[in-house]
Amino acid sequence: MHVLGIVGAGATTLCDRLAAQLDGRVATVESLPESATEPKSTDGAAAAYGLSPDGNWVGTGDDRDLDGLLDDLSAEYDYALLSGFPDARVPTVALAGADAANVVAEVETADAADVGSLAAEVDSHEPHVTLETLVERAKADPLEVYAGAIATFTGRVRAKESEDDDPTLSLEFEKYDGVAESKMAAISEELEARDGVLRVLMHHRVGVVGDGEDIVFVVVLAGHRREAFRTVEDGIDRLKDEVPIFKKETTTDEEFWVHDR
Repeated sequence: MHVLGIVGAGATTLCDRLAAQLDGRVATVESLPESATEPKSTDGAAAAYGLSPDGNWVGTGDDRDLDGLLDDLSAEYDYALLSGFPDARVPTVALAGADAANVVAEVETADAADVGSLAAEVDSHEPHVTLETLVERAKADPLEVYAGAIATFTGRVRAKESEDDDPTLSLEFEKYDGVAESKMAAISEELEARDGVLRVLMHHRVGVVGDGEDIVFVVVLAGHRREAFRTVEDGIDRLKDEVPIFKKETTTDEEFWVHDR
């Protein structure tokens, strides 16, 4: 799922204009005033939802933050447009000089913005992918009728390897654009040539990934569990050995590129 934030006066208007331009399922998320996010009476429940017969829903609650909401949306939507989240760790368009943490483009007004250029901007950035995204993609594969197993691997940022280690605060990943993607595609294709393996999906995040966050996913759709488990293990091993992705580690005491060590 590709994500773009928009901040400044008219952000919601621009989100609506851009949503109509994008080719795919689009979710829009608007930052509401604190008073508007207070849950209504829920009889002790943490969240309340309303669902209409045609599938429209509204909800209130305090059970997730923005990152969690994006994780939930990513399995079902192709795009998410965020209105009014200046601190979000997503590519952001600033209206009329508005401040934001990660500005990738600036426009003067919502009505004058070139939504065609902004649509290309959305697609140019790394998508928001979760394990659930890849599992749902595997389940929707035309070959899933032959599958009796889905095996997965998730790699995450480990704070410590032993008790005396300096805690790792974050890892930062860089990759050769195009080269890393083509290598992962080639590995997937080779693994899919095995008997009983139907589909292999991989994703590795780039940028800064904090302690405890997910880094890399491998999902295998297969006829039986043995082929699925073997292929997941081989997939992550080959990804780590063969795909040109570089890692910088930040601990409480130092910062260094791991390949320099």
